[in-house]
Amino acid sequence: MLDKVVIANRGEIALRILRACKELGIKTVAVHSKADKDLKHVLLADETVCIGNAPALESYLNIPALIAAAEISDAIAIHPGYGFLAESADFAEQVAKSGYIFIGPSADVIRLMGDKVSAIEAMKRAGVPTVPGSDGELNEDSERNIRLARRIGYPVIIKASGGGGGRGMRVVRNEGELIDSIELTKAEAGAAFNNPAVYMEKYLENPRHVEIQVMADSHGNAIHLGERDCSMQRRHQKVVEEAPAPGITEEMRKFIGERCARACVEIGYCGAGTFEFLYENGEFYFIEMNTRIQVEHPVTEMVTGVDLIKEQLRVAAGQPLSLTQDDVVIRGHAIECRINAEDAQTFIPSPGEITRFHPPGGMGIRWDSHIYAGYRVPPYYDSMIGKLITYGENRGIAIARMQNALRELVVDGIKTNTALQMRIMDDENFQNGGSNIHYLEKKLEQEG
Repeated sequence: MLDKVVIANRGEIALRILRACKELGIKTVAVHSKADKDLKHVLLADETVCIGNAPALESYLNIPALIAAAEISDAIAIHPGYGFLAESADFAEQVAKSGYIFIGPSADVIRLMGDKVSAIEAMKRAGVPTVPGSDGELNEDSERNIRLARRIGYPVIIKASGGGGGRGMRVVRNEGELIDSIELTKAEAGAAFNNPAVYMEKYLENPRHVEIQVMADSHGNAIHLGERDCSMQRRHQKVVEEAPAPGITEEMRKFIGERCARACVEIGYCGAGTFEFLYENGEFYFIEMNTRIQVEHPVTEMVTGVDLIKEQLRVAAGQPLSLTQDDVVIRGHAIECRINAEDAQTFIPSPGEITRFHPPGGMGIRWDSHIYAGYRVPPYYDSMIGKLITYGENRGIAIARMQNALRELVVDGIKTNTALQMRIMDDENFQNGGSNIHYLEKKLEQEG
């Protein structure tokens, strides 16, 4: 097992990694910016290293500072968590070149799956279903691009190969808009991602967002741990996640899960990962792979009983997976609400001191968070301050427990989006299950 690990992140995921390390007897090194010296995991870690000023570019995105932290602490591995540098092939490469273990897949695999065009090509070779599209980057041949769009069928969507997070994409509904839309998206992609390459796909009007959790080791073993539904989104950002996805049968789970696991073996993947799909009319369409642990991983842990972070640490140490596909059994239902420090109506961030805090409790309640009374939420980073997860024998019980838990949660001194989450849990269409990715956005527009 790994002896000592640098936790190259902050907030709730850093605390989550620290807890897993402690259970496995791994020493921890918490890196932090000057603004984060009072974070919970920093107070609990075996060692701490300040890596720079508050802005992320001067701290959590500073590769030399992170590697230096491993050097001065004699750590042997670095866990990137999610966000920041978690999917940076350059970071993974620099970590490996410096003689440390990157807790995640190799730089080559991150690059392969980080480029949407090469990722789609790899998935097609592995038999993973993909959205009908251009089968590669669009070139300057306008007539060819028009023929491609006609073959795919309108509406189509132009996407940046290096994009993500809902940026670098444009929907085209008729031929008259096509060429200008391609050029605009190329320009935006070049400015935002330093990569002007774009590709074309069929635009699905009312899909759901369903994703498959996978785990693979360096011995050629890979498994899937079922699916999550992450369709409750605002501006392409997930708000509520759940597992399993409503309406997905055991046969469908087996079909898509086995293909994802096989794809991991074929591309040489090692670690935790997520295959993201659009799901419409009973069909799965691959859109991208996240080569890291996800924010919403707890709902999978709750329904499978598998600690995904501990499994990450084991396979990074060169151990084989501790379980086989036959050991993975989905039981019950779990829901996660992201709790953000923001106004529930305007979504404006609300940093500041938490004057009073009380987490919810009871059967089937899990609260993953770094906050405490007296903690000051800084204005420099993502606004998420915690994840509230509930588990029940079925979906109805999980929702009822979430409704209770949201009403019990007390975070005073700042604004949170708890009221929004309560509105979602009370929504009849959400309770019925199977809402598409546009539902929440439309609901908020109608409610004003």
